Formats: sequence, C-alpha cells, structure tokens
Amino acid sequence: MRTPFMAGNWKMYKTPAETTAFFEAFLPLVASAEGREVVINAPFVDLPAAVAATAGSNVGIGGQNLYWETEGAFTGEISGPMLAATGATYVVIGHSERRQYFGETDATVLKRTVAALAAGLTPIVCVGELLEERESGRTNDVLQTQFDGGIAGLTPEQFAKIVIAYEPVWAIGTGKTATPEVAGETHKAIRAMVAGKFGADAAAAVRIVYGGSVKPNNVKELMAVEDIDGGLVGGASLEPASFAAIVNF
Repeated sequence: MRTPFMAGNWKMYKTPAETTAFFEAFLPLVASAEGREVVINAPFVDLPAAVAATAGSNVGIGGQNLYWETEGAFTGEISGPMLAATGATYVVIGHSERRQYFGETDATVLKRTVAALAAGLTPIVCVGELLEERESGRTNDVLQTQFDGGIAGLTPEQFAKIVIAYEPVWAIGTGKTATPEVAGETHKAIRAMVAGKFGADAAAAVRIVYGGSVKPNNVKELMAVEDIDGGLVGGASLEPASFAAIVNF
C-alpha cells in the first residue's frame, strides 16, 4: 500500500513572516491527518521559518530547486547540503517552470536528483507534456524521453527514494485539470515505464503524484484513481484552509 503524498509548492510567494502565519493556521487543520505524507515546498528564504514552525508536527518541508555541486563559484545557486542544513528534507526537481524559464533539461534533472539524494533529501521529480504535445498524441513519447533522460539513469537504490510528479504543463495555473481518467491513464503509463526499467516491485512501490490545478473540489476524484498517489499542489497550497481540505481529502 503506497502512502498518499500531498505536497504544496508555494513557487515565488510568501515572506518568512507570512510563512509563520500560514503554519499557525494550517497545522491545527491537519494535526489529525494520518496515513499520508504532507510537505510544503517553500522559497529558499522561507525555509528556516517553515522548519521552525513545523517542528514536532506531521508536516515536512522542502525546497523548490537545488544545484548539483555541493559548493563553488555558482552565484545565486543553492546546494543540497545547504538545503539540508536548514532542516528541509525534500526538494522539487525539474518543475515545468524551471524547464520553461531557466533552461532545465532531462540531463540536469538527473544531476540534481543524484545531488539531492546524496544530501539525504527526498526528490520530487517532475515530468509532463505541453498542450500541443498532448493534442498531437505525443504525451507518452514525451514522458518516455523525460523518464529516460531524467530518471532512468538512477540506480535501483536511488530510484527507490524518489517521488515522481506528473504535471501536465497545460494544466498548471490554467484552471484546466486532466480528467481523473486521463490522469490515471498517464500515471499508469509512467508506472509501466518504471516497470520496464526498474522492475515490477519498484513500479508497485513508487509514488506518482498528480500536479495540475489540484483543488479541494477535485482532489477526491483524483485520489480515487488507482495509480494516483497524491498531489503536487500549486496555488491551492497558499491558503491554509484550501490546502488542508486537500490534505484531508
């Protein structure tokens, strides 16, 4: 049985003071949530406040990116050991916005994933297709390419420690959501890719979460689908009551 994984991605929102205020409201709402893993991936500057606010709670904290070197002359970058030193235990890797705006590739996704694992972090590795790729029937080809270049290079031991997030780019921040049927079919296809590379047991164990306009009013339908193991939630994770409703689906 795969433990549901409900992760918020705050993107470029909230100051440290706003982070503290969020958790004051949020933690009581999810204090009794059992049988699920709950994570907030916050901006770098908010991580110390987030870790302090969630100490002793059932909520984990993660970053939204990291660089693959441990230190060096890489102005503006953050390393895995630096993230871990804040108390963060997760990190989002290869989000479509990183690919779109900051030149992330499948090759750099793999390097960042390996670096995250070396720092003791749990990587949430993102894959997903553009609207024109889905409309032209190339979804599985695109996902296979991303999987082969960004995930398949892991060892079986490394792979066992990651979470995969399927986030159709056309459904992020657009209000559009893949229907549960479409999302389920795509998750099933990704799980088949895992089976082909890492074996049936790995495919049965890996958590594949859905990220694409997950909201309180659609989370229950999505979570009812066999191959959907949770959500990577953007805008709906910025409000305590909204994200709590998703966590408590």
